[in-house]
Amino acid sequence: MASRNFYVQLIFRVLLITLTALALAFAIFKPWYFTLAFSAIFLVAQVYSLITFINSTNRKIAYFFDAIRNEDFTLRFPEKVSIKSFKELNQSLNRVNGLIQEVHLQLQIREQYYQEILKQASIGIMTFNEKGHILFSNPTVEKLLNYTPLNHIKQLAQVDEGLYQVFKSFKPFDRKLFQLTNEREQIQLALKSTPITLDEKSLILVVVQDIHEELDEKETESWVRLIRVLTHEIMNTITPIASISDSIIKYFKKEGKVVPSNSLDETQIKNTLKGLEVIKEQGGNLMDFVQSYRSLLNVPEPNRAIVSGKKLLGKIEVLMSTRQEEGYTNFKTECNPENLEFFIDEKQITQVLINLGKNALQSIKETKKGQVHIVAGIENDGVKYIEVRDNGPGIPSDLIDEIFVPFFTTKNEGTGIGLSLSKQVMQLHGGSLKVRSVPNQETVFRLAFT
Repeated sequence: MASRNFYVQLIFRVLLITLTALALAFAIFKPWYFTLAFSAIFLVAQVYSLITFINSTNRKIAYFFDAIRNEDFTLRFPEKVSIKSFKELNQSLNRVNGLIQEVHLQLQIREQYYQEILKQASIGIMTFNEKGHILFSNPTVEKLLNYTPLNHIKQLAQVDEGLYQVFKSFKPFDRKLFQLTNEREQIQLALKSTPITLDEKSLILVVVQDIHEELDEKETESWVRLIRVLTHEIMNTITPIASISDSIIKYFKKEGKVVPSNSLDETQIKNTLKGLEVIKEQGGNLMDFVQSYRSLLNVPEPNRAIVSGKKLLGKIEVLMSTRQEEGYTNFKTECNPENLEFFIDEKQITQVLINLGKNALQSIKETKKGQVHIVAGIENDGVKYIEVRDNGPGIPSDLIDEIFVPFFTTKNEGTGIGLSLSKQVMQLHGGSLKVRSVPNQETVFRLAFT
């Protein structure tokens, strides 16, 4: 609230202007030229003084906001003034200025803290705008890309032209793998982009990570799993052969000497023949096992063509109809949209879907109201997919990572290479085969075509 002194000064100035205006009017009618000139000049001066007096508050506030905009917190307004309202206003502006300065310092401290975290991060982080100018890159990304300082993505062409093309073509939410080779080593980079907006400007944030060690670990783990399964299968075949061979040898050799043929009885001869038949059968099984392994290593490159999704699923439905347990299974296919098309090797993908459909039908044999649905569709990002769904008992969580290992199987029949072959076929198509399972609710095998 304005003080009494402020009102007195304002009233005095208004009265003085009024008196000067009356003197000016009186001088015009006389006419007194000297008085007229003096009154006019004095009136203009009084009006200017009043405007300046009233606008002093506006100027202070304008100076205050200009200083804040320029991050100048040294501006201080005098607090020892005669007008109480101005004193209160100046105190308030100084107090707000202090608070804003404190907040600004806190923000600077936080920014430095976050910058230090990004610098020390074990993954590379980079942001660049639509024109390719790099606004931020931490030391890790400069080390991974073997270039410093990074100011524009065009500099990456000096590292590797392919790497530059990857960054140049980046779109929001893209995920890409790139193998970077330099004079020191080969590194496998995983790149992921995320759109962000800063000061109403669209930016791309790219996270770069060296996954070479992770790939080595996964490769070693895969070899361990494969060797474990191979050892299990081979030992299951070889153990009976070794046992039966030892029994037969005992018939024909005692105390290190060959037993005469005339001393063998009919039972020993029959047992020998039975043993040889078992050895032959186990040998055949081992040959089949090796042949299965060879087939896994010799999957041909896909012979791709445009295939109608609706016709493909219709064909699968016909082929699977002979395998359904009548009255126990609800088997159906769905293609949405109906004009959906795939660029695939029809024979290979048909075999994959038959294998997955057969597994699904086997899994729901003991399930009441068993259902198997094969659904084809397309995601919003353009990824086409085919899903094989069933409501059987599902896959235990401890086996979910094992089912794609060659020769691993939980069934009494089969070689255990069906899912491995299916996954390899999808990889040759540039896609993926993944599974998710909720026991006794839903199991979904998803073929994604990128």
